[in-house]
Amino acid sequence: MESCRVKKENRNMRTKCLRLCGVSMAAGGLYLVAGCVVQPDGRVAFEPIVVAAPQPVVYAAPPPVYVAPAPAVVVGVPDSYVWDGDEYVGLVGDQYYYLGPGNVWIVAEPWRIDRFHGWERGHPDWRGHATRNDRYRADAHGRVQPRHDDRH
Repeated sequence: MESCRVKKENRNMRTKCLRLCGVSMAAGGLYLVAGCVVQPDGRVAFEPIVVAAPQPVVYAAPPPVYVAPAPAVVVGVPDSYVWDGDEYVGLVGDQYYYLGPGNVWIVAEPWRIDRFHGWERGHPDWRGHATRNDRYRADAHGRVQPRHDDRH
């Protein structure tokens, strides 16, 4: 019986050895064929496995934002004004203003001044007929401004 047992152990040992050897050969074979690629025309080609580091991520800082300073606002409320056929126009120093929305005085654009000068040519004495400004005393910021002339 012992000889049968020895034969059986040898057979088990051979089976284990064959299994281990077979697994090793299969793993080695897979390693050897790793990188083999079948081309579209049917040929088998070897393309090595390339392990590359990922590309570095580069963050670019956004360009700096330049904030322009606010333009200097000249606050002006004319002490008298006149109707030029389209809107009320007043003069403070050498700056023309028009009465805008919300009854505030706004600096007149060049095209408004040109229109006023056209009206002014037909009314050269407009300053003598101008209305004293007691009602519309708010500037472009909505603040009430005092009178600057000597007529109180």
